[in-house]
Amino acid sequence: MPFLENTSHRRLNPLTREWVLVSPHRTQRPWQGQTDRSQRPGVEAYDPSCYLCPGNRRANGDVNDDYAHTFVFDNDFAALRPDTGKDSVNRGGLIVAEAESGICRVICFSPRHDLTLARMAEPNIARVVSVWAEQFHELGDRPGIGSVQIFENRGAMMGASNPHPHCQIWASRSVPNEIAKEWAAQSAYQEERHSCLLCDALQLELAAGERVVCENEHFVVLVPFWAVWPFETLLLPRRHIAAIDELDAAERQGLANILRQIAIRYDNLFEVSFPYSMGFHQRPTDGAAHPEWHCHAHFYPPLLRSASVRKFMVGFEMLATPQRDITAEAAAGRLREVKAVHYLDQQA
Repeated sequence: MPFLENTSHRRLNPLTREWVLVSPHRTQRPWQGQTDRSQRPGVEAYDPSCYLCPGNRRANGDVNDDYAHTFVFDNDFAALRPDTGKDSVNRGGLIVAEAESGICRVICFSPRHDLTLARMAEPNIARVVSVWAEQFHELGDRPGIGSVQIFENRGAMMGASNPHPHCQIWASRSVPNEIAKEWAAQSAYQEERHSCLLCDALQLELAAGERVVCENEHFVVLVPFWAVWPFETLLLPRRHIAAIDELDAAERQGLANILRQIAIRYDNLFEVSFPYSMGFHQRPTDGAAHPEWHCHAHFYPPLLRSASVRKFMVGFEMLATPQRDITAEAAAGRLREVKAVHYLDQQA
């Protein structure tokens, strides 16, 4: 389809049923020009001032465990609290609010302050995957929890308040907006076609190959046809599962492997510790089986042309429709081209 390469067009995201405007003619070589590399300052394996390092005191006075692998604790500044009441207000459908309860936790990936997923050993990432599965199962089984969101904000550019490798879990009473949109789309697709939306999309992508970035026996990472962010990717399990707690031992190892692969490729793209927001979208935790739901993860990185040039959602994108210049196919090709060995190891 040549028009996709050089003609303005819009692409439909079937997961949200929203459009993105693509303008490939605006830049035929989206990564030409300066590609400065961010020199990451030296970071020690232990920082006595870090509130996430083992044995250190946090802002609320609690002392962290002297942990050797992962560490989980309730967020000291939680956005959601379990003791929130059930108050609500509705004035003619125009002034509407309701109390929202939930639980927020922090998961430290490693005691090492100087690591990221891209620099962690695969067995240690597998430990993180197991903790994710345990936390999803435990929180999702609690009464009053309708959705469990696991996410990582990586880098100061994405608002991370601490460089120590960690992620968050927000378990909420209601189903958040993005999950609700994907739930509706997947349910409608299954009802209409008696099939799984993302299973079918994955088969199309594997057959085409042009947007696949990396894969292993159990998982595939690709730039979705409808991607909004320049180097956005979608991580999909090959097997149809609704949540991460359904992964068997081999699949958990496979997830650790593919997470490390895509994290390294991101870092290698501009030879920088690549910023992103990453999160898993999983079945609502209302006790139903949700056969329509296919577990997946989104990576939303902001960098556009170099370690310091990023994409901003402004103007037309805030007021009308998201827009991108780099096509999904070009972005996937760029990520495939970089080596799967971290640039710091290549220099060693």
